Amino acid sequence: MMEHAYGWLAIIPPVIAVILALRTKEVLGSLIIGIFSGYFIYVNFAPPEIASELASTNPIIGPITEMVNGIIVNAGDSWNMAILIFLALLGGLVAVVTVAGGSSAYGEWASSKVKSRSGAQISTFLLGCIIFIDDYFNSLTVGTVMRPLTDRYKISRAKLAYILDSTAAPVTILVPISSWVAYVISVIQPALAESGFEIGGLKGFMATVPFNIYAWLSLIMVLLVAMSKVNYGPMAKFEELAMETGELQGDGNTTPPGDDFSNLARSTKGTPWDLIAPICGLILFTVLAMVYTGGYFEGGVSLWEAFGDTDAATSLVYGGVGALLLSMIMFIPRKLMTYGQFMEAFTQGVKSMVPAFSILILAWTFGSVLRDDGLQSGTFIANIVGNSIPAQLLPALIFIVSGFIAFSTGTSWGTFAIMLPIAIPLSGNINPEMVGLMMSAVLAGAVFGDHCSPISDTTILSSTGAACHHLDHVATQIPYALTVAAVSVVGFIVAGITNSAIISLVLSTVLLIVVTKFLTKLYQQKTLTKVT
Repeated sequence: MMEHAYGWLAIIPPVIAVILALRTKEVLGSLIIGIFSGYFIYVNFAPPEIASELASTNPIIGPITEMVNGIIVNAGDSWNMAILIFLALLGGLVAVVTVAGGSSAYGEWASSKVKSRSGAQISTFLLGCIIFIDDYFNSLTVGTVMRPLTDRYKISRAKLAYILDSTAAPVTILVPISSWVAYVISVIQPALAESGFEIGGLKGFMATVPFNIYAWLSLIMVLLVAMSKVNYGPMAKFEELAMETGELQGDGNTTPPGDDFSNLARSTKGTPWDLIAPICGLILFTVLAMVYTGGYFEGGVSLWEAFGDTDAATSLVYGGVGALLLSMIMFIPRKLMTYGQFMEAFTQGVKSMVPAFSILILAWTFGSVLRDDGLQSGTFIANIVGNSIPAQLLPALIFIVSGFIAFSTGTSWGTFAIMLPIAIPLSGNINPEMVGLMMSAVLAGAVFGDHCSPISDTTILSSTGAACHHLDHVATQIPYALTVAAVSVVGFIVAGITNSAIISLVLSTVLLIVVTKFLTKLYQQKTLTKVT
């Protein structure tokens, strides 16, 4: 395939999809139109070597054929299928625990320990920091556990989704033992060796941690939101609605994925352990499965190597099955529910995840047509970066470009694969001492773009974990993510000048506090002006 065969046409589909989604509030329709536009360009503007491999070059039939094939391939991919099965299992687990009375009992117990809205948000943040193994696992598990508590304190589902999303990827990209870091090390190790750096992959990753400004600021931002009552933009409206009326969704007339169990009778005999034990079982079984699929129990493989080689998606399925079996053993003998009620609740929970399935499959398909086997959108954007940029500004520019790629394609990992092999040789040619900073700019930018992209699977799963309408989550999160990103750009400029993580992080943190207080005050003044 010729490099960048489609040029600027490659960025039209994501622009169309994002604008449509934000304007119409219809994510499925926007994704379908975005996918079709991508395949329309892929077929009708294909160079000869690509056109010769297409099933049809008809200007309409060709794109439709490629789109249908793309959906089938992405839905049937083994990794994707495992994630869909885990989502189904988790939906069933949430429904079963809810019907057994575990969720309501846990909510009552947790509210006796946590005495404020801020406390509920901080508790959610802390649990998100503890579960650092995988971002999917983080968003779905923390959302399931904390939803009863945040509901009790009238915290909007949009705010819960934001906290989940802002601790999932940022935590997994900072802690060495996670599925993300294992992948990052596999990308940077050969790139470092080829560029003449005599450091291994793990040491190279550790050099990025102090400079990963966006990840650190995202975590700090959550604490500011929870402790300082920072509220502005659409999020403030959702929070006001929740506190004044108790309506946790912006639209109370429709039910989001994972929250449609109102027609099921619920036990009044449940205890907090009826939620805590299944979720702890889910965590334990999943971690054991990760070690198992990584080959640890076969011998000759260290625990670290096992986590690095694990099949995270399959491990999540094993963990989900184990948690459901544990729930069945706990609930049926104690007569919290009959076997028939257990299966009815499980089925209802699986059905509640159908909207999430649909969005994920379409998002994966959209990402595939934008990546290297399609329009090569990310590669095209990456190569706009030139060598004429001053060295001090390169980290900030790398951050922005990586963010745009991840936002457009909906994938952090794809952005890592595109940008790290570019950033590492760049730093070697300009200033080898900047290699950690340059790599961190890629990681931070990828997390930023993935954080606010409506087609990112992590964003979708954070919406699902919070039982929040997906586009409500996207619309309310973007202003906060953009605030952190804007401050991060300043931080990367400072880091490029000083090559000091401490100076850049301290200045960035102070700036973030000032900016968020200013935006909150500005929003309050505008609201007061409208009222008067």
